[in-house]
Amino acid sequence: MKYEDFKHLYNQLSRPSDIKTLAGELGLEEEFLNVLYTQRTVRETTKAYYRVERWSRQMLADWNRGMSLLQIADKAEFSPILTGLLLFKEMGKGRKEFWAYVRDPEIIPSARMKKEIVEITEADYVYSPWATELQYKRGAWGESKLQTWLNEHSITYRTEKDIRGEFAKTPDCLFDKPVKVNGWELNWIESKATFGDRIEVNKNLKKQLAPYLDMFGQGLVVYWFGYVDDVQIPEGIFIMDGSLTDQVCKYLDCE
Repeated sequence: MKYEDFKHLYNQLSRPSDIKTLAGELGLEEEFLNVLYTQRTVRETTKAYYRVERWSRQMLADWNRGMSLLQIADKAEFSPILTGLLLFKEMGKGRKEFWAYVRDPEIIPSARMKKEIVEITEADYVYSPWATELQYKRGAWGESKLQTWLNEHSITYRTEKDIRGEFAKTPDCLFDKPVKVNGWELNWIESKATFGDRIEVNKNLKKQLAPYLDMFGQGLVVYWFGYVDDVQIPEGIFIMDGSLTDQVCKYLDCE
């Protein structure tokens, strides 16, 4: 995807409701838009966290005057779940108590608090338990899709679980012997159920991909939901999208 097209789309995803709206208007998959929305929200939340935290006393005063947690989150343009967490801290309550309430609202003694915890949990598309579970399942789906493709081609490999503890960092699939894909000789593949924009790729390079290159040699990262065309990556690391598995021998150098 061209960077300009990505940025235009990315900038329109400011609220969860934008996902369905854009899917209908542009004919895009909701799952893809959900991925972009999640990435944008995490970044915006990280930037805003300390600014919003400084408002905690005022937000608690608003809550005591009758504003709901969700209304306060909307006013602050901040994560509903994390708004609730900040207010709990301002009340002198602990993180464990808050997360216990989020996971099981039935244990909340206050009718008002129970209602509002349910509201912020349902409204948070990124930091709620149900959203976190979806993100985990998306990651597991990508790894399973990759392993199925490798197994279909009788490519032997070890997974992160198989080699955990042997190396400081481990890719999703480390080949038993080098494999040629799309003309590249590869020693490993990493699955990413995200969109590879510049920020995402740079983060992955620093934390994972560059160390893999140093330890294992050349490898491939697959961004299942696509990537920007002009992303910069070091020599020896290659990038592809979900088209990798579209055809049996389209990219694998078959005998």
